[in-house]
Parts: sequence; structure tokens; C-alpha cells
Amino acid sequence: MLYYRKDLFEKAGITVPEQPTYPQIRKWASKVHDPAHGVYGVCLRGKPGWGENMGFVSTLVNTFGGQWFDMKWQPTINTPAWKEAIAFYIDLLKKYGPPGASSNGFNENLALFSTGKCGMWVDATVAAGLLSNPKESQVYDKIGFARAPIERYPNGSNWLWAWALAVPKTSKSPEAAQKFVAWATSKEYIQLVANQSGCVAVPPGTRTSTYNNPNYQKAAPFASIVLKSIQSADISRPAAQPTPYKGIQYVDIPEFQAIGSSVGQTMAAALTNRLSVDQALERSQSSTERFMKHTGYIE
Repeated sequence: MLYYRKDLFEKAGITVPEQPTYPQIRKWASKVHDPAHGVYGVCLRGKPGWGENMGFVSTLVNTFGGQWFDMKWQPTINTPAWKEAIAFYIDLLKKYGPPGASSNGFNENLALFSTGKCGMWVDATVAAGLLSNPKESQVYDKIGFARAPIERYPNGSNWLWAWALAVPKTSKSPEAAQKFVAWATSKEYIQLVANQSGCVAVPPGTRTSTYNNPNYQKAAPFASIVLKSIQSADISRPAAQPTPYKGIQYVDIPEFQAIGSSVGQTMAAALTNRLSVDQALERSQSSTERFMKHTGYIE
């Protein structure tokens, strides 16, 4: 989803629709970018890694009409959609992002935004409660919320991830562990957190009943957008064209961790001017082709 500073946007005369677009993001970033006063137009993931910069970049490529692989598992990184998306991403961060953006992942951007240094941030819905918590955020009362920006293909801008709980086979107390897991995801635990830390601190994305709770809806102005974002994410249709894989901000094959991290390093190099956009795409295409041949996906 998109987080933005309502006070800065009001001052700049910007009205944000529930579903913004990436061309709008560029325009808004230029208006609220004020590095002389420690505010940067937009913060985005730049730290290399399949689950760091490529988590965001994959959604950007998708919504610009691109994808990781065609139906024959051929990499499609050296395509116009990828070039357009990556050029947009790098230009946006170079012009309106914070210095050292190539070192910023989720946690770094969370810290930047919560201390008032970002005009906008596009990232996981889980940050909404953290940014809105007075104990953890200096701008808790100045935040606006919207859907993740889109370009050509709306579903591509979604993502869907899960923090899962499991009991390993090596556990010496599996029954006690299962009881803990059941309690830690229960309505009773949700209520306990609400009682002790306030409704805004309740773990999001855990139970449907949380989003039906009037007290949570009142305390969490982002609740409806978070719920819509979760419900509308469709991992079976990550790209405008058919894909042999599922997953929107990732590709559901074991090899993607290595592929995504390799490409992530290359994109970070482009962000720091060590490579041009064309060089980064060609290098990523070649390395991914070699990996897919080595693992038997393609000949």
C-alpha cells in the first residue's frame, strides 16, 4: 500500500485517490521533495535481495506489463516493460529519494518514514499499524493511506506474503507448542494486545474478525484499505501475460531466492551508477538464463 504525509500533501495542494498511479507518484514526489528540510519525496526499497529490493521491483515490473518468465521458462528481463519499470524506479529514487537508497530495505524505510523523513513510501500493509502507533512513530497522526500505485496491470502491484508458525519435528514439547500457536493467533490474544497496547497495535492480517471489529476500524483508519489489498491480491495472475509460475512479488520456485538476489545486486548497482539500466538488464537476463539452463528449466 501507499503511505503518505497528509500534512505535506495538503500544503502542496495534492488530493490522493484510493487507487493512485505511478505517474502520479512521480509528480507528487517532485512537489513534496524538500531535502533542505530533511524530507525526501519518496522512499522505496533499494537494498539488494530477492525479498528486499526485488520484492518491490517485481511488483513494479508486473504493473508496467512485464514478468519474470514466459510460458517456456525463458527469462524476459531484457524486454521493454522491464526497461521502462527499472528506468522509472531508478530515476524516481535518484531525483526524489533519500541518499544511500541502495542500503534501505523495509526496516530502514520504516525508520525514515516514522521519523518524518519521507513524503511517501510504498511497502507492505504490515507497516500501517507501526506507523500509526504513537509509541513508535513521530508522524502517527499525519499519515494518509491508499492502495499500492498501479501502471498498466493493476493486479501486478499487489503482493501476498505470510509469516507462518510451525512446530518442528525436533520439538520436545509439540503439544505445548501447538497450544502456544493456537493462542498466539486467537481472538483472545488479539483482544489482549488491544487491551494492553491499544487497537492500533493489534497484529494485522491475522483474523477476519479483527477487520469486522468497530473498535479496530475506529482506531485503524487504514483497516479497509489493508483488507481490500489482501483480498484483491491474486497470486495466480501476477502478470498481464500468462506465466508458468504463481506469486506476485516473487516466483514460486526454490531457485528464485538465488535468481532474485543476483538480479537484486545488479539493480542496486544500477541505482548507484555502477551500471546503466541497459547494462543491468542485459547482465540480469544473461545470469538468469544461465541459471535456468543449469537447473534444467530450459535447454
